[in-house]
Amino acid sequence: MASKRGKMSTELKLRLARELGIEHKVEGDYFGNISSRDCGALVRQAIAHAEAVLAGGVGQVTRGTAPRAQ
Repeated sequence: MASKRGKMSTELKLRLARELGIEHKVEGDYFGNISSRDCGALVRQAIAHAEAVLAGGVGQVTRGTAPRAQ
């Protein structure tokens, strides 16, 4: 049975949405109004954030800094 617990905190998702400028589309902690494109950008931002944390560079990751898949 799959876990119902999310892997990212709501606070982190909201912070990343704010950094991307899509926070206005989020209703409370409901992300169902986010378009597929914005959702993809949110995931890329989360990956970039996680990579920065793992690399020891804890701080704000700005849009467009996530590495592209090859």
